[in-house]
Amino acid sequence: MTAACFTDCLADLRLRLAGPLPGRAAQFRMAPRYRRDAALADVRGKPCREAAVLALLHPMADGVPALVLTVRPPDLRHHGGQVAFPGGRREPGEALEATALREAHEEIGLPPEQVELLGALTPLYIPPSNFCVYPFVGALTAPPVLYPADEEVAEILHVPLSHLQAPDTRRVETWRLHGREVEVPFFALAGHKVWGATAMMLSELLALFEAA
Repeated sequence: MTAACFTDCLADLRLRLAGPLPGRAAQFRMAPRYRRDAALADVRGKPCREAAVLALLHPMADGVPALVLTVRPPDLRHHGGQVAFPGGRREPGEALEATALREAHEEIGLPPEQVELLGALTPLYIPPSNFCVYPFVGALTAPPVLYPADEEVAEILHVPLSHLQAPDTRRVETWRLHGREVEVPFFALAGHKVWGATAMMLSELLALFEAA
């Protein structure tokens, strides 16, 4: 997606989100080896808590398309210090897309009425926190004015899509996780390492652009 085609590309993305999704194949490109199990990642049949996140696209001041990510405070019980999409737990009786918009409003001050929802990516199960996460893709037509909720967000990142699509952004390191050495793919962005469930969902989103 380029600045010249932002509006047209969003329309194309909406069509792609309505069709067959890249799904697990795209997600597993950025999954740690122990997560590359379709049964483990599948939300179906899981007695999990439900959550929704928003992958928000917008043009920057120079028209360059960007994606919004947040950095969690380091002292959070789950996923502290990690980079994530804005989102959170579903409230009783709430539609999942409404959860994504509400949480984005609470975490980064995004007015829900300004967001055009384009569709949804493949849901993903996160074992450490026992969440089934439903990712939605939304867009704005102008650069947003956002501010972080102090207790939930340490920093807001506006990452140009061109950075996400650059080959040298995807890297692999060996980390010690769950008592063992594991090869972990991640996106190297603005001094941060985007890995785990966020990287898996981001990989599927980028696969939709690659197919364009």
